Amino acid sequence: MLKSLFYNFMKFGLIAGNGKFPFLVVEGARKAGASLAVVAIREETDQRIEEVAEKVLWVGIGQLGKMISFFKKEGVTKAIMAGQVKHVQIFSGALPDLRMIKMLWNLPQRNTDALIGGVADEMRREGIELIDSTYFIQDQLAQEGVLTRRKPDSIEQGNIEYGLRIAGEIARLDLGQTIVVRAKACVAVEAMEGTDAVIRRAGELAKGKLTVVKVAKPNQDMRFDVPVVGVPTVRTMIEAGATCLCLTPNKTLLFDKEEMLKLANENKICVVAVRDETNLA
Repeated sequence: MLKSLFYNFMKFGLIAGNGKFPFLVVEGARKAGASLAVVAIREETDQRIEEVAEKVLWVGIGQLGKMISFFKKEGVTKAIMAGQVKHVQIFSGALPDLRMIKMLWNLPQRNTDALIGGVADEMRREGIELIDSTYFIQDQLAQEGVLTRRKPDSIEQGNIEYGLRIAGEIARLDLGQTIVVRAKACVAVEAMEGTDAVIRRAGELAKGKLTVVKVAKPNQDMRFDVPVVGVPTVRTMIEAGATCLCLTPNKTLLFDKEEMLKLANENKICVVAVRDETNLA
């Protein structure tokens, strides 16, 4: 009740990237009775966002000033960033506005965290706080434990234990969040290509009994770049010959959770969320 009253006095903003994530946030906000103003990225966002959102402004990927002006005009004080925005887009011909140029110029490095952190800093200067991207969809997070009917067997368990150490280091270096392991050897490491692409590549390199380990970063910033898996992840695993998926609990989103786990069970794929005490992710 108190939360509903709080939403009546708040206007939330959404920076919508690609994929299903923004649509889940819109639906979650609607269920909570919250008002949401959406900034859609021309290079990334699905056009259908206009069918479900109250108010949408389309901007180019580098138009930071236009985005902030829209949020201020709409009275937004808290914003959510949902859906991937491929940061290679920023360096591939997009024309940034002066505010984005200034922000990029002052960054010490240009990895994902630094880029989005810079955007968050610019918004904060204007009184707009970037908040947890799962704010309206907490029920979509993976809970700790085995999520499918089948538990990891001894081979998969060994791959998980080995994989968590390697994936934790990769995530700490902000290179990627997913690795694929076979017989306690790293077959493929994610960089910019995304989870499904690295699983597909692993399937081309090694066949059978692949374990996919996808982790949150150490001290994962839940405002952006939250690990996500879904039905396409499981389908890609089936094609690649992967039999086990290990995730970070409470920090990984499961899109279409019931359908995803049903597909995994039908194909005897184990999905498990394991806390890595060494990584403290």
